Amino acid sequence: MLVLAGVVVTGCVGEVRDAGQGPGAGLSPQTARSGRVTVVYEAQTVKPEDRHAVALIRKSRVLERTAEWVNRALTLPHDMVVKVTADVPPGVTDAVTQPDGRTIFVPPSFLTAIERALADVVKTVERPAPFPASEYNTDDLTVLSTEFIFGHEMGHALQRQLLLANLGLEEDAADGFASFYTVNEVGPGPSLAAAVLFDELARKEGRPTLEGLASDHPVTQQRAFNFLCYLEGSDPKKYQKSLVDSGYLPKTRAPLCPQAWAMLDYGWWTQLQPHFSVAFRDQGDDEQKKAHARLIAETEALARRIDEIRGSQ
Repeated sequence: MLVLAGVVVTGCVGEVRDAGQGPGAGLSPQTARSGRVTVVYEAQTVKPEDRHAVALIRKSRVLERTAEWVNRALTLPHDMVVKVTADVPPGVTDAVTQPDGRTIFVPPSFLTAIERALADVVKTVERPAPFPASEYNTDDLTVLSTEFIFGHEMGHALQRQLLLANLGLEEDAADGFASFYTVNEVGPGPSLAAAVLFDELARKEGRPTLEGLASDHPVTQQRAFNFLCYLEGSDPKKYQKSLVDSGYLPKTRAPLCPQAWAMLDYGWWTQLQPHFSVAFRDQGDDEQKKAHARLIAETEALARRIDEIRGSQ
């Protein structure tokens, strides 16, 4: 579990900007070229004990699904390679994005650690109400949570290649991209599975340590609630009963989630807009406009909700 905890504490390194770009300047679309994302499985490096987890992820194609969306929707300045390999830089034990955003390493042992943690969950934790019974098994939970975690790493890669401006910590933004991408393109499964996994990690970690509180990553349990908040906020009518009424997302947090999701959704569409591919531009522009309109509506609704909450106190 110390290996897996690296995704929470030590998995990501700092942002590095290309020479000649000012802070927040980003890349000019005119100078961008069509870099491609490819996924490579270096099977010869995989140890026997990690083969099942690697085969599971490879068969699911969740890494390829994310890569294909980026290739279809965006114009990257550089090629990006995703390496599922045990041949990683010294000290790397979990999924990690290199500072230039051109390489993402996914160690096979990290996938096995996820699989083992979720095997414990299935054995010891009653199925949460929001999770379909058909998917509450070790294999499906491993695939779905890996898709979310890979979304986090892709968020780092896009921030670093495209030199996107952050208004907060890069780790928060990377988590946000994982929610943005999976909720919009995949559905609720990755967010729910990631929340299950991170809840298990938090339980095994116990009380937060000084190092954990000082990390650039949010506290583990907080991340689980963030994943659920964005999901619930994306469609409150759909998820109110299963997430809020069932007690998985506290009722004190839930009123903030529709506006939080609207801000996240609009923020990522706006950040990515200058980098839309020609083929995706019309669709992307339309998504950005819809997200903007929803943000305005949800901000006005939040103001009314806050007045109601304050008035009832």
